[in-house]
Amino acid sequence: MSARTTSENHVVERALRRGAPSTDGHEDRAAEAARRLAQRAVQEGLADVVYAPVSSPFGELLLAATDRGLLRVAFPEEDTDSVLERISRRVSPRIVEAPAGLERVRRELDEYFSGSRRRFDLALDWSLVGGPFGREVLRVTSEIPYGGVLSYREVAMDAGSPRGSRAAGNALGSNPIPIVVPCHRVLHTGGGLGGYGGGLDRKRWLLELEGALTPQL
Repeated sequence: MSARTTSENHVVERALRRGAPSTDGHEDRAAEAARRLAQRAVQEGLADVVYAPVSSPFGELLLAATDRGLLRVAFPEEDTDSVLERISRRVSPRIVEAPAGLERVRRELDEYFSGSRRRFDLALDWSLVGGPFGREVLRVTSEIPYGGVLSYREVAMDAGSPRGSRAAGNALGSNPIPIVVPCHRVLHTGGGLGGYGGGLDRKRWLLELEGALTPQL
């Protein structure tokens, strides 16, 4: 790894995250330079987190990952700068935009949305999940099969806290890796949709895609 001072790293990381500015109007050349700089940063181990926007039926999602696995899936209405700033504080400020590093995630999401994939084969990084119980709730949730559902109470029980339905709901509501960790598969005990960080319309869409709900006419 090349030796750099903390201030130099900070400047490089901000430039990589936002793209090198063009002083002569040649935006394509500036974008290509930023892409090459980001690629070099990844190759030389100067980046701890890579991110990229990807298309989806919901609009543009933001993906982020570390060498441990997928770290974040953000919905279109989430502010990109705010998402990256939180990652910077909680994980590392050494963040670069590097779509190639997220190609497998993009491909598996495309297959899932098209109906040809029922299980994600991705390593996950739980660094943005709060507390042991929250991680256990999301671990239990990650094991709910395609087309299946559990209630908040059942998830809480499986996570080791039979009376922890509300806490389980809070953990699911702040799930940093939605869709891949399928919190949309958790419903109220009586069968109601419950809540969803991405909005109930998306929750219903995902459940209908998986055949867990009958499509509304």
